[in-house]
Amino acid sequence: MSLVRLKIKGISYSQTQNGAYALILNEVEGERKLPIVIGAFEAQSIAIALEKEIKPPRPLTHDLFKNFCDRFGIVIKQVIIHKLVDGVFYSSIISERDGEEEIVDARTSDAIALALRFGAPIFTYKTILDKAGIFLKFSSKEKDEEEGDDSIVVDEILQEGETVEIESGSGEAYREMTLEELHKELEKAVTNEDYEKAAKLRDEISKRK
Repeated sequence: MSLVRLKIKGISYSQTQNGAYALILNEVEGERKLPIVIGAFEAQSIAIALEKEIKPPRPLTHDLFKNFCDRFGIVIKQVIIHKLVDGVFYSSIISERDGEEEIVDARTSDAIALALRFGAPIFTYKTILDKAGIFLKFSSKEKDEEEGDDSIVVDEILQEGETVEIESGSGEAYREMTLEELHKELEKAVTNEDYEKAAKLRDEISKRK
């Protein structure tokens, strides 16, 4: 079976289902997106790995795992989303130590959080993308802003078979703040380990640059 390389498009949260987040992956050479519903902790961990300027005061679980691997010479080479059963994605972590390769079963959210920290590529099989991949629908305005805002409405993703719209994830309150206020709020959010809020603030700051 042929592998398709994926990259992370964005993360968003559900307005109706408490604690439900969606991680959106899209094929590197194509237009299809692969939406994966993940938990709040994993969403925050992935968001932190994406936002290089957000440094947690203490290592998160995935950071600890990365430090442990570094100490013992273990490298994650790639992650493969290899199975989809009843809406649940299954993944394998391909690791290497002293020239020997090992395959470890993992939840997809954990595997991707680790792949980001190791700079490892993420793949899935074409058959899975054919089955679960979707095309996202953009308005003309959203096309212009696509590079700056990749958040997706989780509630629409969870409605199987329907197209999804792109929605701004920063919020009106952040857009009304000055850059100085945004930076102060960002520092406060990181100190309080509220990484979801920190990621949104970082997005708004990036748009101003």
